[in-house]
Amino acid sequence: MTATAAQAAPAAAAATAGSRSRRLALGVLATGMLMTVLDGSIVTVAMPAIQSDLGFTPAGLSWVVNAYLIAFGSLLLLAGRLGDLIGRKRMFLAGTGLFTAASLLAGAATSPGVLIAARFLQGIGSAMASAVSLGILVTLFAEPRERAKAIAVFSFTGAAGASIGQVLGGVITDALAWNWIFLINLPIGIAAVLVALPTLPGDRGLGLKAGADTLGALLVTSGLMLGIYTVVGIDQHGAASAHTLGLGALSLALLAGFLVRQATAQTPLMPLRIFRSRSVTGANLVQMLMIAALFSFQILVALYMQNVLGYGAARTGLAMLPAAAVIGLVSLTVSARLNNRFGERRVLLAGIVLLIGVLGLLTRIPDSAEQVDYVTDLLPVMLLAAGFGLALPALTSLGMSGAKEEDAGLASGLFNTTQQIGMALGVAVLSTLAASRTESLTAAGRPAPEALTGGYHLAFAVGAALLVTALAVAATVLRRPSRTPAP
Repeated sequence: MTATAAQAAPAAAAATAGSRSRRLALGVLATGMLMTVLDGSIVTVAMPAIQSDLGFTPAGLSWVVNAYLIAFGSLLLLAGRLGDLIGRKRMFLAGTGLFTAASLLAGAATSPGVLIAARFLQGIGSAMASAVSLGILVTLFAEPRERAKAIAVFSFTGAAGASIGQVLGGVITDALAWNWIFLINLPIGIAAVLVALPTLPGDRGLGLKAGADTLGALLVTSGLMLGIYTVVGIDQHGAASAHTLGLGALSLALLAGFLVRQATAQTPLMPLRIFRSRSVTGANLVQMLMIAALFSFQILVALYMQNVLGYGAARTGLAMLPAAAVIGLVSLTVSARLNNRFGERRVLLAGIVLLIGVLGLLTRIPDSAEQVDYVTDLLPVMLLAAGFGLALPALTSLGMSGAKEEDAGLASGLFNTTQQIGMALGVAVLSTLAASRTESLTAAGRPAPEALTGGYHLAFAVGAALLVTALAVAATVLRRPSRTPAP
């Protein structure tokens, strides 16, 4: 063996080991994301069983979902920045550990209060882990092609996880009991922590002195928590009620105070320089509109299948499985190559166009089970959902591309925060519009299936309009295709 070959062999072995370690790290991050997404969707299918077993009131049952959403959505931004300051690996491990322990508490709950408290703790843990995941990913994969592939894998777990959660929720609840939708997180969470310890890159962080803005942390956390609480309560209190308008105004005042504080503080929690990037600002705005619109696909289509077509929980999940399959296929096989060849902006625009087609077709679905043919009426909708597999990886790349390495955790937390705000707005606005339309049609004497479908049609149409707006923002704000730079 020549001297050159002898020197090259250890280098090649080290490169192979490093590549294997990074793949394991990506698997850990994707698993954490999958647990978070599954936990949000798997619970919805088990809600009737939870209500029956624990004696929830109809109003109290909504807090099984709301407690998680409020904690998760309000803490993402703070957790992302704290990850930059104290170390993103530490934040991920602590969050995953808390989420796993809270899952055990939720699975063992014997009263509504205990389950709601456990769900709130799950939301905190999910926020801590999710907020820094993208920040870790973009520092692990610096080369553009590798990063595009990694983001595609990560995005798949988020895009397809909701549909997978609905299938699993129905199967687990029917075969075992609702407790197991939480208890299955224990082995997954423990394994994720054990693999993360040696594989995730260690980072000391910038130190708390670089952004120890206690007042800013209180303002943004309380403002987001109050805002999400207000939005999820619109269905109960009404959009124009004193409760909604008063708390909404207070939330906006707190968030405005936070922005003023960040502009004047010596060590801001969220340096406003991050919004100078057109990619970061535009991608977050597009994501908020897109996620709000697609709530009508992820949730209202399932309600349509159950309330109008008479499908059960498991059959509904299986009917939506083709959407998860095409999203996964596109995300994992072609999205990275398309992003590298044509640029993230063009791929994002193509994905949004396909999603507009999804909601456009849904505005024409029949209003009775006898008129519905799954193959001609619903399967094309599921297949066009492939647009999400194009749009989300491109959007994620754009949302992280303009952030500096020291702000990666903050950019990750911000991206996740706008996702949760979009989801909360979609829940509040589209479900309220659908319910209002259904009530008016029922009062006019229309049969229940027709009235329900009329409400869903309106929500799908509004969702399509939101996607058209997202397309316009992407085409104008994100004018120049952005290549992802190495940190």
